[in-house]
Amino acid sequence: MLSGDILPNQTIYINNLNEKVKKEELKRSLYALFSQYGRILDVVALKTPKLRGQAWVVFAEVTAASNAVRQMQRFPFYDKPMRIQYAKSKSDCVAKEDGTFVPREKKKKQEEKAAEKKRRAEEAQQSAQTNGGMPSSQVPRQAKPGSQEPAAAPNNILFIQNLPHETTKMVLEILFQQYPGFNEVRMIEAKPGIAFVEFSDDVQSSIAMQALQGFKITPQNPMAITYAKK
Repeated sequence: MLSGDILPNQTIYINNLNEKVKKEELKRSLYALFSQYGRILDVVALKTPKLRGQAWVVFAEVTAASNAVRQMQRFPFYDKPMRIQYAKSKSDCVAKEDGTFVPREKKKKQEEKAAEKKRRAEEAQQSAQTNGGMPSSQVPRQAKPGSQEPAAAPNNILFIQNLPHETTKMVLEILFQQYPGFNEVRMIEAKPGIAFVEFSDDVQSSIAMQALQGFKITPQNPMAITYAKK
């Protein structure tokens, strides 16, 4: 099926990939290559014989996926020209392989429930800002139930938690350098799963925090971002 027969959507399907490249290296390279077009939610590549040489890249926006399809078509990637088209949403065969398959009716109900939960959370946050006079940058984020630890005051350094242990400095740089004022990423080798990201001032760090709060480097790891303690 040609890409013109499939409606544009957030997920692109890539084939004719070099099958000799290891799965994790392939995923990291695809992430780095396609992140220039927009925020990436997921990269799926599987080792099963039927799905070798193929991958799916899920963008946050359809426009980003469209730009990637147009501009990266036939791009030489590991010595082979990529063939790219829109995916049929998320292929059921892929979902079954990676353990995320949900019957469509059940999936729709889950999405509606998640959307309602998000809407209520946003309303609660807006209410706290309006009625309590608390600036949005000071609203506690990712707070655990019963936690009494005070949040750090807004500043130019962000503290990132819940990262996959294999996250590299390059991946975080790709994510954060798209926001103004980015200075550097500092990884803590002795403590995988956390990092610090420095910006020029607290306004710029706040913009990045709000944009990337909960961003999933992998489906199981939504980033938790707070201001670093000084």
